Amino acid sequence: MADVKITTRPNGPLLVEGAFTLVDSQGNEFKLDPDKPAYALCRCGESKNLPFCDGSHKACGFEADQPAR
Repeated sequence: MADVKITTRPNGPLLVEGAFTLVDSQGNEFKLDPDKPAYALCRCGESKNLPFCDGSHKACGFEADQPAR
């Protein structure tokens, strides 16, 4: 598997770049397009397309920007 980079976006989603597998709590894989360069994963919990971000964080007042320590 290629290198994966996960970036926290200020007041937004986790941006996952590179080839990865996303599995639900029951072990089922989400179908991901291997040609898509990045996926945004929801952190606010308000997305209508969980676990993927749909931009709902902009309207719900979500705030988070954790710096690396």
